[in-house]
Amino acid sequence: MYDVAVIGAGIVGTSIARELSRYDLSVVVIEKSSDIANGSTKANSGIVHAGYDAKEGTLKAKFNVLGSEMYEGICKELDVPYKRNGSLVLAFNDDDLRHIEILYKRGLTNGVRELEIIDKNKVLSLEPNIQDDVVGALYAKTGAIVSPFELAIALAENANQNGVEFMLSTEVIKVYKEKDVFIIETSKGVVQSRYLVNAAGLFADDINDMLGGERFRIIPRRGEYCLFDKAVGGIVTRTIFQTPTNKGKGILVSPTVHGNLFVGPNAVEMDRKDDVSTTRKGLDEVLRGGSRSVKGLNPRDIITSFTGIRATPDTGDFVINIPTKNAVNAAGIESPGLTASVAIAPYVVSLLEEQGLRLIKKENFIATRQNTKLFINMSEDEKKEVLNKNPMYGRIICRCEHITEGDIVSAIRRPLGARSVDGVKRRVRAGMGRCQGGFCMPRVVEILARELNIPLTEVKKSDEGSFILTGKTK
Repeated sequence: MYDVAVIGAGIVGTSIARELSRYDLSVVVIEKSSDIANGSTKANSGIVHAGYDAKEGTLKAKFNVLGSEMYEGICKELDVPYKRNGSLVLAFNDDDLRHIEILYKRGLTNGVRELEIIDKNKVLSLEPNIQDDVVGALYAKTGAIVSPFELAIALAENANQNGVEFMLSTEVIKVYKEKDVFIIETSKGVVQSRYLVNAAGLFADDINDMLGGERFRIIPRRGEYCLFDKAVGGIVTRTIFQTPTNKGKGILVSPTVHGNLFVGPNAVEMDRKDDVSTTRKGLDEVLRGGSRSVKGLNPRDIITSFTGIRATPDTGDFVINIPTKNAVNAAGIESPGLTASVAIAPYVVSLLEEQGLRLIKKENFIATRQNTKLFINMSEDEKKEVLNKNPMYGRIICRCEHITEGDIVSAIRRPLGARSVDGVKRRVRAGMGRCQGGFCMPRVVEILARELNIPLTEVKKSDEGSFILTGKTK
């Protein structure tokens, strides 16, 4: 019997799990995927939004601004890459100028700091590669970028370090109550809990229906991205938005915290929640949209493309409510959900407390993660010290990102460590470079097989069934 069960291990579920781990509680996170952040979180723009876009008085506006202010401290505690690079919403005509004036006033109402509207000359002085027909922009200095999957993994690791259990590869089949206890039937047996949090992302509406909450629907909205090589990562230094529409914030161009550049996403409503295919039409749309804002986007510099599915609620706002006694929905957390997640977490915990969950703070709560630095980021003295202790740090496996065997082994052995090639990639970036794993994947497969003590044919690329090898050829 657990005190709290959290369904979902994306950025929202892991934020809530880490917040709950501050208290003397037994907590379990149930996730149907084989790894943390394997759904919408892994294919996210990674933008920490300033908070000017969300309509006044909404949950989106409230938690966006609060989350933006919390981000730097949390990323510092958990040793996660974060950069406050600022953002620009570009105007190319008089209608756009009128719209960014609305965004400016909305931002002030929402409590966003350091906002200003700037003219064409200031735009081009900040970002010389913006298209020449720009006429002005909304400049938000508090906009930032982060690695979304690295943050979710860090939140989960820290929660686990503080006693939270994680049940991965465990699909929730049915949820019901017997007296005051939630009975959660899963693919790996029955879990019982006194309280429950629904952070199931794209499938949060299904869990809400099981709980008997007021009905809402999650509309899957596909967004396609192009990721560019680090060689062109400096085309812009700030996140470049177009004037938003009712479908989203438009095609954006932004650097990443690791020095790449990405363009996207588009917005296409889907029938299926698991369709993460990319399309020629969609990628062409993304490139055209990005080129409308920024010069010098050459398709030859693209190293990969990918798709994320946004969990868009039909309510028009986040769904954070009480579907039944002793439960909380944290659902429909689309953009700016990444930013809002860290502020949503303490609010969800407060809703649990209002329903009777007793919160006693741990005296021994550990707020930080240790020994997460990659070899390439160490000082010369640190490198010498770690090499003396472990010669595996002297063997480069991923030449593009300069990732060593020691880095990869550490990622596998850490709490909630990597169990797949993509799990290694998301933790230490092996395979994230120009060749996209063309050289290092065979060695990563070998290391996973050795460390997990499994045959090479059982090593997976990502989730269940994604085997890479079928057998020997000779």
